[in-house]
Amino acid sequence: MEWFKEKIIVETRGKGLYPITHQLTPFIQSWEIQEGICHLFIPHTSASLVINESYDPSARQDMEAFMENLAPEGESWYRHTMEGRDDSPSHMRAILTATTLRIPIDEGVLSLGTWQGVYLFEHRVRSHHRSVLIRCLKVD
Repeated sequence: MEWFKEKIIVETRGKGLYPITHQLTPFIQSWEIQEGICHLFIPHTSASLVINESYDPSARQDMEAFMENLAPEGESWYRHTMEGRDDSPSHMRAILTATTLRIPIDEGVLSLGTWQGVYLFEHRVRSHHRSVLIRCLKVD
């Protein structure tokens, strides 16, 4: 077994789902991993990682709207607003999603379902440079 590691930076333009599957695939290919596991981690408290439908853009729009309704900005009871109206809800959205994902690698590709894709979910209004740590285990 052998571990590989890398980091990607995702430039966000505010809230929303940003596809990153296409950024992961070249690493798996260059590392020549046929069988293994890909572990992803995002070291942020106001962004997260999700697997969701990647075919129909309306699915992404619905997920973004769902989060807006689930944790709206500007609620009068929010205390943590030091960085703006989106401060508390961005953290709430992050705890409802994930900071880590583990995806099997089979026959040299991520074992995602037909319509699945990996996304960085930005929960803040303004642009950010988000890091995603990639750790892949290659099984001999």
